[in-house]
Amino acid sequence: MKRLISIELQKIWLNKASRILTLTYFILLSFIALIASIKFNIGPIKLHLAEMGIFNFPFIWHFNTYVAAFLKFFLAIVIVSMMANEYSYGTLKQNLIDGLSKKEFILSKFLTVIVFALCSTIFVFVMSLLLGLSFSSYTEFDVIFMDLDYLLAFFIKLSGFFSFCLFLGIFVKRSAFALGFLLVWSILEGIIKGILVFRIFPNSNTGDYIMQFFPLEAMSNLIIEPFTRLSVIRSIGTQIGVENTKDYSVHYLSILIVTIWTFLFVYFSYKLLKNRDL
Repeated sequence: MKRLISIELQKIWLNKASRILTLTYFILLSFIALIASIKFNIGPIKLHLAEMGIFNFPFIWHFNTYVAAFLKFFLAIVIVSMMANEYSYGTLKQNLIDGLSKKEFILSKFLTVIVFALCSTIFVFVMSLLLGLSFSSYTEFDVIFMDLDYLLAFFIKLSGFFSFCLFLGIFVKRSAFALGFLLVWSILEGIIKGILVFRIFPNSNTGDYIMQFFPLEAMSNLIIEPFTRLSVIRSIGTQIGVENTKDYSVHYLSILIVTIWTFLFVYFSYKLLKNRDL
């Protein structure tokens, strides 16, 4: 297993574009800390984001994982390109000639996906812990480690999304077309959701119930937007008569759905590779 991961990481590191994208991803993750320095002066109103409580424990786990998840597209490009390069440079065929089985090949790719997701999760954990200890109004031990299930949801979300990208890279073979397919799939899910929620089931939650089983929607449901949890946003909503009844917790049904999709993406990646003439 260690050998398989080593082979894949060497391929990524030796590819200049993949190396730059990977480094850019982790650098941008660290830029979340810069949010603490953002201040808005709108006439007599002065807003300092760090003072609004976004770095308070345990809210910071929700906020940082949600924001960090937007940057996953950088590594998505790396994963799709990683697979496309196997076809373009003939390294896939060479690996198989050298004795690597197709099952081991897919396993090496999936392990790379897990490594990326795990490293991202550890990075966000350490960064959030440091920011929280610096800016949070609550630093009691039990408060600090509340809501860590957002980190689990973040890891599952990245693992599922990167596995989807891996499947598309094998299915389409070309990185540009694979990323285009990902965009089209995202738009398609959005259209289906709009039809179900606003046209077919406008007066019930049936549309949302059905949509939770779609891959990208399931991944999105793992971490709900955190901004309306902020007290300042809640107070504004109360003043204008808008009641917030949103459930922000991590639901283990969503984790199960994404985990199943992750398994299916890896399984069908193997089946495609197994049945394809290389």
